[in-house]
Amino acid sequence: MQIDRPNVSLIAGVDEVGRGPLVGDVVTAAVILDPTKPIAGLADSKKLTDKKRQALAVEIKEKALCYAYGRCSPTEIDELNILHATMLAMSRAVEALSTEPEFVFIDGNRLPKLTMAAQAVVKGDSLVAEISAASILAKVARDDEMLELDKRHPEYGFAGHKGYPTKAHFAALEQYGAIEEHRKSFKPVQRVLAQANGEG
Repeated sequence: MQIDRPNVSLIAGVDEVGRGPLVGDVVTAAVILDPTKPIAGLADSKKLTDKKRQALAVEIKEKALCYAYGRCSPTEIDELNILHATMLAMSRAVEALSTEPEFVFIDGNRLPKLTMAAQAVVKGDSLVAEISAASILAKVARDDEMLELDKRHPEYGFAGHKGYPTKAHFAALEQYGAIEEHRKSFKPVQRVLAQANGEG
């Protein structure tokens, strides 16, 4: 699929990581690449090995014209719902860029509130280099946060499942209950909290 790129020089790509997990922030990144410093191997972060993602993240940070992160906390996710929280986190990433883009490509089928022209691209992390770069930065950042959370709460196994709803995560939730970083509005977490309160 061919993406029509606007005839401007400052194009940002934006992607999110962490809509599906039961714990932690939803993390977004915005990247404006430098056309004079191409980066080989950019792809959807989910299709890359952890080692490759880590190496590309370093290269993106070195070569990009600018990049920034946005996020929404579990509390904000519970208040807004995950879709609205993701859109807010994307807006925050774009606003945090040190250089304002002239145009923004967003991964997915919805656009967050932005002050400049933008286009949503389904499967954009495989089709638009700037979105691929953003997906890699967001994924590495969130995975690193899950490793830190794992150190504080090793019994949940966050280093392995990264907070996603796996059998191991469900078992830990039932055994140990929810921690502050869990998203209380997500059904599996609600269920465990209800059982803990004697409502199950």
